[in-house]
Amino acid sequence: MAVCDKSIPGIERVGVYVDGFNLYYGLRDLAGRRHLWLDLSAMATRLLRPHQRLVAVSYFTAAILNDPPAKARQETYLAATESRGVQVVMGRFQEQAVRCHSCGTVRRTYAEKQSDAALTAAIVADVATSQVDVVMLVSADSDLCAAIHAVRQLDEERGTKTRVIAVFPPRRRSNHLRQLSDAWLPLGDAVIRQSQLPHIVHAPDGCVYHRPQHWN
Repeated sequence: MAVCDKSIPGIERVGVYVDGFNLYYGLRDLAGRRHLWLDLSAMATRLLRPHQRLVAVSYFTAAILNDPPAKARQETYLAATESRGVQVVMGRFQEQAVRCHSCGTVRRTYAEKQSDAALTAAIVADVATSQVDVVMLVSADSDLCAAIHAVRQLDEERGTKTRVIAVFPPRRRSNHLRQLSDAWLPLGDAVIRQSQLPHIVHAPDGCVYHRPQHWN
């Protein structure tokens, strides 16, 4: 998180950390490609309470492999997203060979690497340096329970209390995340619909990004 924001009495500083692929597949399950052009800053702002202030949004994902059109769409979206003040953190995919137990056929697949670790590290760093009072985690991946455990340990060591709010993408839930978090909520359809980027995004540096036709 690049923002260093001093605390104001009575105001909770909220950092939003988005598990990009968990959110992507939730959006796909909800409405196909119709809502993929999502304005993450607008979405995060709509999730805040009146006594909260958004200090930064971080989006964790990995570059698409072996699909040039999809990769181009992803790059357009990430550039448009960064132009709105979102920090994009890239992991990677690792190729794996998977053998079918029934027929023995071997197929190539890809597993996302580093994004979960980067997300956890970012949360821990921001809590440790007192950048946030509230961690808002947009994911239903139970692997990220490790991030909450790390926050709890930091709070215990420092005598502080960081609230953790889990926001579950559409059609996704995690009992483990729900139990560990101070609060949880679903990312509702209305918030998603109301938080779409304009079809044409004009970046502060003069660049222009168009919503991919494939996502209409």
